Amino acid sequence: MNEYSISAPTSPHSLRVGIIGGGIAGSTMALQLAELGIHVELFEAGTSLVNGPPICHLHAGGNLYREISDEQCITLLKQSIDTVKVFPHTVNVRPTVIAVPQHDSSDPAALLPRLNTLQAIYQQLVKDDATNEVLGDPQHYFKLYEQEDMARLAQCATPDVPTTLDDWMIPVAKQLNLDSFKFPLVLVQEFGWSVFRLSATAQLALSRMPNCAVHTHSKVTHLQQNAEQTWTIEYQTQPSPEAEHHTHTTQVDYLINACGFQTGTIDDLAKLSRERLVEFKAAYVTHWAECDGIWPEVIFHGERGTPDGMAQLTPYPNGYFQLHGMTEDITLFKQGLVSSTAQSAQPQLQDTFIRKIQQGWPNDEATLRSERAITHMSRFVPHYASATVGGKPLFGAQQIPGGDASLRAADISFDGQRYARTEIVKASSALSAAHSVVDKLIEEGLFTYHDSEQMQALTLPVTRAVSANDVETKAVALAEERQYPMALAQPFSYPIAS
Repeated sequence: MNEYSISAPTSPHSLRVGIIGGGIAGSTMALQLAELGIHVELFEAGTSLVNGPPICHLHAGGNLYREISDEQCITLLKQSIDTVKVFPHTVNVRPTVIAVPQHDSSDPAALLPRLNTLQAIYQQLVKDDATNEVLGDPQHYFKLYEQEDMARLAQCATPDVPTTLDDWMIPVAKQLNLDSFKFPLVLVQEFGWSVFRLSATAQLALSRMPNCAVHTHSKVTHLQQNAEQTWTIEYQTQPSPEAEHHTHTTQVDYLINACGFQTGTIDDLAKLSRERLVEFKAAYVTHWAECDGIWPEVIFHGERGTPDGMAQLTPYPNGYFQLHGMTEDITLFKQGLVSSTAQSAQPQLQDTFIRKIQQGWPNDEATLRSERAITHMSRFVPHYASATVGGKPLFGAQQIPGGDASLRAADISFDGQRYARTEIVKASSALSAAHSVVDKLIEEGLFTYHDSEQMQALTLPVTRAVSANDVETKAVALAEERQYPMALAQPFSYPIAS
């Protein structure tokens, strides 16, 4: 049997699980349960899977977020390692540079204890299991660069293809005004992640599992828990805006709410309360025709919500870059962070944000914010001022459980009877959430492993068997379908030579 004909085993169980929401959380949940042989009904209101907020970074250690706890960083590191092993063709293998501008109040030395901790944990994880070495050589998890190091690299020729850590720093050294930064700069093996290749992998793998029914264009409109604790799901299908909608019902034994920023709407239908935040954010697609060399990702630290907010430069092939600027004029929005109430578990975004999510952006606003992002980046990389708008924004709303807007490591919660809600903030937490659901099903006596082959399904062999070529082909088609440059779907991988 070749990799193109692998299918999940026929379920020895009669267990049926309903998953509402086909984003990264719901799709990962469906992949895990279907590979175990469980019958899955996956409902997605949109046209395809994994089409939500922008994903561009693996967060393997959470080094972008200096404000979060070490515990969250360690959790993100472990979750990211597990995720790379399952979705090997979705990662853009290149490092990330962290730079602290002179105007920022922090000291780069404050980053070092966390980096040392993460490196030691990564080394131990690789020592325990060699297959965990997916973020490069643990000895080279990060490297520090003083000003004299950068000045030396600025005199070097830019390599056509970077093969060493120093090679990655050469374009950065040539473009930055070194007097504008505190030292050391940090290069860390934080990799990129392609939302389009994630979507492609999920759709290709689920299409090979006959025990998973994927319902796109399907909006859940009513839930009813029955006396025997099963759930009746009522949903409407509408293949196109012009078509009539049709109402259907199905029954499942267990319900998973994976609706992303709309998770609260399903909580309300299920009559379950929950405190959460929802934040609308955007990133911007730009094209830098004068780009010299192959760049790493670069993070310029700054105080969130101020004009000096963090700037993030994420590279893709052919001179395309995705930009974040953590100011209210760029990535963040006034009134873009809202909370749930005692009356509803669903935070209510303003209509202007809902229209963006459902109908897209007005061209003038998309252009204005993209140009602001370019201007913000040119404060740190002066020649970036020549970049142009490269496509429409990547955007969406992100839920955060509880009331702490800085929370980054979260996965799942359980409530009521036979009900779970995924509450991931970072996509790398999705697999952890799926494993927690499997544990819960076992705990409640709804699922047991029947043989070692079924236990092996926890490693998602069907998903891992999807070929890199198939993933890229499907991802490029998805980018075109969603009207984004194909570069955002293509691999951007340059492993460091050992």
